[in-house]
Amino acid sequence: MPPGAQRLSREDLSILALENETVAGHACKVIVLRGALDIDRLRASIAGRLHRAPRLRLRLREIGGVAWWVPDPELDLTAHVVRSAPAGAGDDDAFRAAVAAVFTQHLDRSRPLWRIDVLPGLAGGRSALIWRIHHALADGLTAMRMASEVLWDEHPGTAPRPARGHRRPAAAGPGTAAGSGLLADLRTAAREAPQPWLRSPFDGHIDARRSVAFAAAGLDALRDVSHATGGATVNDAVLTVVAGGLRRWLEAQHGHLGAVRVKVPVSLHGRGEQGSQAGNRDSFFCLDLPLSPADPVQRLAAIRQATKVRKQDHDAQHLDSLMRELAHVPGLSQFTEHVLAHPRSFALNVSNVPGPRQPVHVLGLPAEAMYSLAEIREHHALRIAVVSLAGTLNFGLVADPTLLPGVGQLAAGLQAEAAALAACLPPLT
Repeated sequence: MPPGAQRLSREDLSILALENETVAGHACKVIVLRGALDIDRLRASIAGRLHRAPRLRLRLREIGGVAWWVPDPELDLTAHVVRSAPAGAGDDDAFRAAVAAVFTQHLDRSRPLWRIDVLPGLAGGRSALIWRIHHALADGLTAMRMASEVLWDEHPGTAPRPARGHRRPAAAGPGTAAGSGLLADLRTAAREAPQPWLRSPFDGHIDARRSVAFAAAGLDALRDVSHATGGATVNDAVLTVVAGGLRRWLEAQHGHLGAVRVKVPVSLHGRGEQGSQAGNRDSFFCLDLPLSPADPVQRLAAIRQATKVRKQDHDAQHLDSLMRELAHVPGLSQFTEHVLAHPRSFALNVSNVPGPRQPVHVLGLPAEAMYSLAEIREHHALRIAVVSLAGTLNFGLVADPTLLPGVGQLAAGLQAEAAALAACLPPLT
């Protein structure tokens, strides 16, 4: 066995199995920089720091009929850090089209499963990095740790830390009273079961094309209005913004104002893990986003109550334990995964990962924006990923352009809803 080899986890194998001709298995960070980036300097900088993120050296290899991660001692950074065609100066549509074109390209499975495309020629002399990392290699939290290790400029004593306010449910340990017992298992199963009365507006057969869109909101204002609303979290506010944006879009498209069910990933990474060496460790819960209330604070309060119940009952941890137990019964495990992925179980995935609290730079160039993009899947034609950077929440939307032609309109609705929610902050007394 090669030194440093790691057997793929259940999560890794499940993610790889999802990939096909129309679905890529990677997630993506789009980082917009003020200035033109020297690609040779970037390769040299990453090469000098790659030892801090050893998972970036891992590639797939089958040994004895079993899939393993094995270190690639001859990793060629010229194949992993590449120059893309200019996006077209001053043209936001061209920029989004260029990002979408890169996003649709599958990663080379004969190499470590990541690649950075350097996109020059943006308005104002800016450039962008499009960093694809296969989700089997790293989940969102691990990817952000990798960025700290190999990408952001180092400033002694001011290392980037996750943004405040992104509270995630802690993993439930053995014997946790609120999360243990048959009753809690049954409550979780009832909440996560498919709901036949809900129809997804994003259900359909997807193809390999993608469209992307972006939106942004002030983190501090959303945190403050959340705390003033029954102790809600930033993630509750994110879901409220998504609900409001969907309300606007559905009113314009379909006149539908019922509820849309979303899947909410939950990180189960432990505090003792070794930073960027950790791979995938997450679970999820699902909930209905209320679209009927026109008042964003009323929507926030309803979402706060729904997420509170799921956290108190440790739904994400129960689902993780269930899937690990079912892994010993392959037929039942596959059936359960199929049920949980059904469009009646959820319409779209909405993830939220904390990014750096402070501004970051790449080779001295300030990062003025950073967006996450995550892949859609069959019968789920929209996905929304959120990441924070230096006081801003950035929303990245990926859609099938045939099933959802108005993704730009939806992104504009999210931005308007974020402003509307922030405006509800009670005045200081």
